[in-house]
Amino acid sequence: MSLITSVEQLEALYGLPGEASVVKELDHVIPEYAAFIEASPFVALATCGPEGLDCSPRGDLAGFVRLLDEKTLMMPDRRGNNRADSLKNIIRDPRVGLLFLVPGSGTTLRVNGRAHITADAELCASFMVDGKPARSITVVAVDAVYFQCARAIVRSELWNPAKHADPKSLPTPGQILELTSRRNINGAAYDKEWPERAKKTVW
Repeated sequence: MSLITSVEQLEALYGLPGEASVVKELDHVIPEYAAFIEASPFVALATCGPEGLDCSPRGDLAGFVRLLDEKTLMMPDRRGNNRADSLKNIIRDPRVGLLFLVPGSGTTLRVNGRAHITADAELCASFMVDGKPARSITVVAVDAVYFQCARAIVRSELWNPAKHADPKSLPTPGQILELTSRRNINGAAYDKEWPERAKKTVW
C-alpha cells in the first residue's frame, strides 16, 4: 500500500485546484449563497471536541437556519435524544462545519466558522414552531462559505426515487437497540411506539 503522508504528495497526485474552485470561497454570505440557506431543510453539522469528531443531522422547515447578517448564521436546536454531542463540542471547541442540502438540487453549500450557544429566551421564542420555542440557538460566525459542485449528488442519484432504499430492507431502530442493549430494550415495542412518540417530540 502506497501511503500519502504529505501535502506535496497529495498535490502531485491530484494537482492544484482550478480557478473556479478557489474564487467561489468567500468570508461572508452573498445573496446567491443565502438563497441556498433559505431553501435548505437539512444541514449536516460537524464539530470537534476532546472525545473526537462528530457529525450530526439538523432538519427543520426550509429556511430554519436564519441569516442574521452576512457574517452570522443562527440555527435552532429542538427536542432530541439529549446526547447534545455537538453542543458539548462547541462549548469546548467553537470550530464548526455545515453542509446545506436542498432536495432536488445537486449543489450543496458549505460553511466553516466558529460557534457559540445561547439559550436567550426571546431569541429561542423567535424560532417557535407549533407553539414550542427552540431549546437553544447555535450562533455561527462565518469564516468561509462556498458551494460544492453537484458531482457527489449526481453520482449517488440521491434525489432519484427509483434509487431509494426500501425501509423494510434495513434494520429498524428497535432491532438495533435490542441488540446493542443486550435485550434490555424491547425492539418491537420501541418500533411500535415510535410514531406516536415522534409526534410529541418532533418540535
